[in-house]
Amino acid sequence: MTEDFGAGWHRLHPLSPLIQGGGLLSGLLGIFALSLVTAEGYEAYVYQLVAAGAIMVAGLVRWLVTRWKLDGATLRIETGLLRRDSRQLPMARIQAVDVVRPLLARVFGLASLQIRLAGAGKKDDRLAYLPLGEAARLRAVLLAGHHGLDPAAPEPAERPVITVPAGRVIGATLLRAAPRFAALAVIAAVAARAAPALFPASKSTLVVMALGLVTSTWLQVTARYGFTVATSHDGIRIRRGLLSTVAETIPLRRVQAVRLVQPLLWRPFGWCRLVVHVAGVAGPDSAPNAGGLTKALLPVGSMSEARHLIRLVFGPDTPELARPPKRARIKAPLSYHFLAAGHNKVMAVTITGRVCKKTVYMKLEKLQSVRLTQGPVQRRLSLASVHGDAAGRQAHAAFADREAAQARELLDELATLGRSARSTESAGG
Repeated sequence: MTEDFGAGWHRLHPLSPLIQGGGLLSGLLGIFALSLVTAEGYEAYVYQLVAAGAIMVAGLVRWLVTRWKLDGATLRIETGLLRRDSRQLPMARIQAVDVVRPLLARVFGLASLQIRLAGAGKKDDRLAYLPLGEAARLRAVLLAGHHGLDPAAPEPAERPVITVPAGRVIGATLLRAAPRFAALAVIAAVAARAAPALFPASKSTLVVMALGLVTSTWLQVTARYGFTVATSHDGIRIRRGLLSTVAETIPLRRVQAVRLVQPLLWRPFGWCRLVVHVAGVAGPDSAPNAGGLTKALLPVGSMSEARHLIRLVFGPDTPELARPPKRARIKAPLSYHFLAAGHNKVMAVTITGRVCKKTVYMKLEKLQSVRLTQGPVQRRLSLASVHGDAAGRQAHAAFADREAAQARELLDELATLGRSARSTESAGG
């Protein structure tokens, strides 16, 4: 299949600058419309037009100086006019190749490839934009090279697992947005009663805030619309989007932890969401555990669907959970009803939360650090908490408010089990 691309350099599609400047194009059309309906004419917007023109020219120049080619088992991408940037992406280090299609790209039959490499940092390498067929062929070649297969091998088949109904996506998104809309309504009512003379002046601000909430809610619905989860040889595949579509892959071996979140307003419907933490590398100024990507594995679903996906990621064996001693209620009166945790030789599961129930599933082989904390109230109650951290700020499992002696034993046990699990994984890999 590599013969399809030849041995030389290739350019992106000529319409790439237009698609990348799609938002700018809509802004230019807006300026043009304003100039027609107002008395100022074009002169009032000359600076905006010049700036927009400069950005469009910069996009064209970027397209002219960007090229790519397949060089054996390496994808090379070169770009830059004054400062040349040449990237070499070995196929063996590629973790995933996502296909992203904004609305304007779908209109012209184009797609963007986002390529994630192990240890390459937060920023993905990107080819935007290619014809859809060419993007699909290139993705198949890169993934085949990563798995050590013949580049001509077809892309692994996928098996659909879960499709989230559109009604559930809309209902769950509206429920999440409801407290913000309610708060805005309360602010408007208080402002109208407390300062009726100033309310007309603040009305425009409230309208802008309301429009912002509506826009944010709409974007969340369109981003999660048609959310489909499938399994394949290269990991878990996710397809989503209404206007702009995204097809992404989550490699199972890169998963650090999975969080199951049950918001208060969703619990009467039995809904929850799953968030997966994927290993990555933090930037140079980030904290040691700040690396990693966070992706929605299930934006909204039933508990049975969530458990099924968790079994796909971690396997069927989950540990039994134990609650902290009753005296921990004194230290954590609002969260004690949720607190529970447990572990076996390969996995830790912890439950925390006050209003929103959060369950963390973490493989012990992914543990990067284990620590024990004990505050002054915990010392008086002979309690302590043990924390396990993986890559990512929120990839964190907390054995909260355990017996102090038990917590010290757990600290050593988790560290030992983590080393053993990593040794087993390295030997198996």
